[in-house]
Amino acid sequence: MTVLPDDGLSLAAEFPDTTHEQWQRLVAGVLRKSGKEVSGDAAEDALSTALEDGLRTRPLYTARDAVPDPGLPGFAPFVRGGRAEGNTTGGWDVRQQHTTADNAAVLTDLENGVTSLWLVVGDGGVPVESLGALLDGVFLDLAPVALDAGRSTEPAARELLRLYDERGVAKDAARGNLGADPLGHEARTGEDLGFTAAAGLARLCAEEYPGLRALTVDALPYHEAGGSAAQELGCSLATGVAYLRELAEAGLSVEQACAQLEFRYAATADQFLTVAKLRAARRLWARVAEVCGAPQAGAQVQHAVSSPVMMSRRDPWVNMLRTTVATLAAGVGGSDSVTVLPFDRSIGLPDAFARRAARNTSTILMEESHLARVIDPAGGSWYVERLTDELARAGWEFFQWVEGAGGQAAALRSGRLGERLAATWEARGARLAKRREPITGVSEFPHLAERPLERPAAPEPPSGGLPRVRRDEAYERLRARSDAHLAATGSRPRVFLSSIGPASAHTARTTFAANLFQAGGIEPVTEGTFADSGATEACLCSSDALYEERAAAVAEELRSAGASQVFLAGRPGQYPGVDSYVFAGCDAVAVLSATLDRMGVS
Repeated sequence: MTVLPDDGLSLAAEFPDTTHEQWQRLVAGVLRKSGKEVSGDAAEDALSTALEDGLRTRPLYTARDAVPDPGLPGFAPFVRGGRAEGNTTGGWDVRQQHTTADNAAVLTDLENGVTSLWLVVGDGGVPVESLGALLDGVFLDLAPVALDAGRSTEPAARELLRLYDERGVAKDAARGNLGADPLGHEARTGEDLGFTAAAGLARLCAEEYPGLRALTVDALPYHEAGGSAAQELGCSLATGVAYLRELAEAGLSVEQACAQLEFRYAATADQFLTVAKLRAARRLWARVAEVCGAPQAGAQVQHAVSSPVMMSRRDPWVNMLRTTVATLAAGVGGSDSVTVLPFDRSIGLPDAFARRAARNTSTILMEESHLARVIDPAGGSWYVERLTDELARAGWEFFQWVEGAGGQAAALRSGRLGERLAATWEARGARLAKRREPITGVSEFPHLAERPLERPAAPEPPSGGLPRVRRDEAYERLRARSDAHLAATGSRPRVFLSSIGPASAHTARTTFAANLFQAGGIEPVTEGTFADSGATEACLCSSDALYEERAAAVAEELRSAGASQVFLAGRPGQYPGVDSYVFAGCDAVAVLSATLDRMGVS
């Protein structure tokens, strides 16, 4: 048995101390080999990644990036969790969404891992009068129910309370959320419901139902309108503050008012950003409660939902991977409840397999990966702590802008909030179009021969307010044009890929061009001759050296064979006979749309 020395075993004792500057010099040396002459901070900046909201992710975080102590779980500012025990005792609440009156699906969920229900009621959901049938066989004293009922909130809430009474559920045993969210409804539909009904439900819950919350602060409308993480945070704070003011006027104390709110956020496949967003949200709400004079009431209750914006309609199986990462981030970020949207939700009504995969995602992460065993496992990471701090500051800044615009309601009604969200989405749309933000299975590695997934149509969600955007929407329009052409003619539009030289010279760019054209529903043809391909346009694929030698001649041959347009895969240059260029960072959507136009694909 080896006995350690009294001073322990310092594995680095024989090595000299290194500095950040030394590391930067090593980075500069590597970049110099790729043709970039930078040094010092500029070398580090060259490896940094720009995020939304003016934030940047650097390649390395060290102790010099440390932020003030975030505290402990259960204590203000609640960065590390709103409850002292976190989710260690039983994991997070697995909350499944239901939009139709399918009692069998509800019972199957509850019997197989789901611990609470999120019911969409009224417009685009379950009729109020069907709530009783939907919840038949559900132990309402064990399974919390969260309503999402829009203009039907009051009758839906009254019906749920009637069911509690009818089924003998004691008032102090009822758990869940009645889902009043007048500003969220206005963001979705443009309809002002007022606050009278919400105030009445809040007073009722505060006085008689200690386990029920009356209001939801839903940030999803702003996320789904294209908002950034900081804008989502800022809108949730502004909405929460507006509700505190209304509840105070209704006679509730600050502590009572805070206890009536649950916050709903999107969880995306950007793992670290989601973790930081949930931590920042708790810190920001704790600050609001502190300013209102009730610092111990600032423990934000969170419901995280896998982002509808990130879900793709093509190659929808990839959505299971996206939602797994999003769920992991929500759990690590300390969300109290997590909803995993089924992978086929963007196509239509989810089937039994999709719902099963959704609920099992949380089960695997908790029971097999043991994510809930440690409270705030990302806490202490210099990167996560710094990102949390920077995102909290950006979210607070946007909150201040909303308040300066007159508050959440005024910012919505004036259109100013919508303009800010649209500007953010426009900038993101440019990155998506250039494939700087890739969408696997859509803009990258698309599969043209996949059989489309078919599902029954889902109820139309409420509309009329802020738009609902999707990352895949631009590419989906292109693929729809290709599908229509296939249905009308029996074949897809085609492009001939003319590979020059040996495989070692052309494979990389042939693969690149094939992926790019397929993203627009254009079938690449790599075998045979141009004349036999059935294509009207062609793309040269090779190395820069071979382009210099042979691009002009090959382009002329293609022209002679009938090619009306000749692309070259690579950076723009001066090659006779070449009409345009496709390269990493080009506007793929514009290129593909123009190509379909020329091919007569409408």
